[in-house]
Amino acid sequence: MRIVQSVKHTKNKDGHHWLKHGWMVHFTNNDKTLRRHYWRLDSQSITLFVSDTGSKYYKEIPLNEILTIDTARTPHGDVMHCFELRTANVDYMVGLDPLAPLPPPAPPAPPAALPPPESGVGAYLARSWETAIRHAALPHTPAHRDQPADSAVDKDGAAAAAGESEEAQEERATDMAHVYQIHPDEVLGSGQFGIVYGGLHRRTNRPVAIKVIDKLRFPTKQEAQLKNEVAILQNLSHPGVVNLERMFETPERIFVVMEKLKGDMLEMILSHEKGRLTERITKYLVAQILVALKHLHGSNIVHCDLKPENVLLSSAGHFPQVKLCDFGFARIIGEKSFRRSVVGTPAYLAPEVLRNKGYNRSLDMWSVGVIVYVSLSGTFPFNEDEDIGEQIQNAAFMYPPAPWREISAEAIDLINNLLQVKQRKRLSVDKSLAHAWLQTQEAWSDLRALERRVGRRYLTHGSDDARWEGGEAAAADPDT
Repeated sequence: MRIVQSVKHTKNKDGHHWLKHGWMVHFTNNDKTLRRHYWRLDSQSITLFVSDTGSKYYKEIPLNEILTIDTARTPHGDVMHCFELRTANVDYMVGLDPLAPLPPPAPPAPPAALPPPESGVGAYLARSWETAIRHAALPHTPAHRDQPADSAVDKDGAAAAAGESEEAQEERATDMAHVYQIHPDEVLGSGQFGIVYGGLHRRTNRPVAIKVIDKLRFPTKQEAQLKNEVAILQNLSHPGVVNLERMFETPERIFVVMEKLKGDMLEMILSHEKGRLTERITKYLVAQILVALKHLHGSNIVHCDLKPENVLLSSAGHFPQVKLCDFGFARIIGEKSFRRSVVGTPAYLAPEVLRNKGYNRSLDMWSVGVIVYVSLSGTFPFNEDEDIGEQIQNAAFMYPPAPWREISAEAIDLINNLLQVKQRKRLSVDKSLAHAWLQTQEAWSDLRALERRVGRRYLTHGSDDARWEGGEAAAADPDT
């Protein structure tokens, strides 16, 4: 079974990837004349075209100029519109509902058939436009629009007047848009909670990743999972775990700001010329995953959703620094404790989860075994023609000659010792790190080279220096 790449959202660079298009009517607070145009919505703006075929347009409304999107509450004169787009200079009253009764003293409107779509009239058309514009405008809309008028901006202005530093103002700020800028065209990916956009820290121009969650689109349980992830990351500080900078919350949205990285392990596997990684690169990546897991397990945190998509890379080279991300399923589990709640991604899940049995930190070790197998072969360790769940529960894994005849016996031994159905037989983090496959002079030298690049020793230990240093001089930094 070949690995299937995660779907990535992309934006057509010629600007003509329309999210929605169709006829719509509107008027403004300055001009009550009802106008009908062919509306086209993309990730940057709403363009009101004169026709549905030509390129001549009447007006363009940039999404970043929209202050609020409000459902209409009262009619303007004799016209009942459907929703309002408010900008700094003009308010657009959009849609027309001919079936809506006007408030007294006007008599109720008589029943009528729905107008055709090309008329641009009808609440059913306007409601779909309102929803589409709300979704498209999400990354553009600053958080302070959802907050009271006396919130962050005013407070920060007062702080500045009092001589407070910019850094101190940022710490006090509750307005995401005051501190960070979102790039709505730079979609880095999408997870179970929302879309991740590229962004910028305004004061330093440092790139960041910003996960934007529309709370109205997700049930309370998923919102709780997100807050679980944030709570865990806020208490974690390790070079092998993605750094959470800030979280901002409004009544409608949650913004989670994280360090920006250069891709993930799945992309690395798929982009390799053979569709799989070499043993040297796999050792290098897996050792870093295990060191990060050692820190997590030492803090009684079990990731519960380890897979290549959740292993982020700090650079595009062959030997990047690795950081674990996506802690939405993570659990606090003591050394001798067990949990039973549903977690993870099926293809990487251990048998005890599929059987609804109690699981502990050894769950992550099974996932590491699958990651090693996938990295070295470019395939899952299952037969796609048979039930995957049954194969996992029976540990019925395959090592076909291509490519496994080229892979070392030590690598296969590590995989076999991680993919153990009985949890007590599964290797722990410490025993995995001490396995012969990872204990080579070349692997140690590659990790030492990374430690020198990042300026921190966290992957190797000084007690190993005497053992491996003899041949280190001959091993150049693999990324230089």
